[in-house]
Amino acid sequence: MRKLKNSELNRLSANDFKKAEKNPVVLVLDNIRSLNNIGSVFRTADAFRLQGLHLCGITACPPHREIHKTALGATESVDWKYYKRSVDSVNKLKNDGFRILVLEQTNSSLKLNNFHLSGPGKIAVVLGNEIKGVSDEVIRLADNCIEIPQFGTKHSFNVAVSCGIVLWDLLLKMNKI
Repeated sequence: MRKLKNSELNRLSANDFKKAEKNPVVLVLDNIRSLNNIGSVFRTADAFRLQGLHLCGITACPPHREIHKTALGATESVDWKYYKRSVDSVNKLKNDGFRILVLEQTNSSLKLNNFHLSGPGKIAVVLGNEIKGVSDEVIRLADNCIEIPQFGTKHSFNVAVSCGIVLWDLLLKMNKI
């Protein structure tokens, strides 16, 4: 067994990525404050070949040195838009036929392992602020709230970690992996 060389990974160029068919998923970053989390989410969106990102509120936008440190070039491949208000992003996505999934612990959230997709379609996943979570006004617009089951003393994962877990699960359920 040996580790593969970068040249053996058959990675797309940023230009080829732009032309490639995307998975019908958009991530909405609702007031994410950590530049490292933003960069990591860009990198994850690239890895899963997502349709794009909506950066909202205080979420910083590229170009930014701290975002680039963790994005490792994904800001050049992944399409993104900025919205001053997260609700404007979510309303636009709803109007465009996206199902809105909010990753948040609520009184009616479904555990990720118990959440089932009903048929094909476009999905928007909203990730919230590291301290305050997803805003209440965005939660009210959600088609579903989902949460990742946890078994320790902490009640949350890092935003970028949560993003990876949820996307892997959703893309499996969409038969995209």
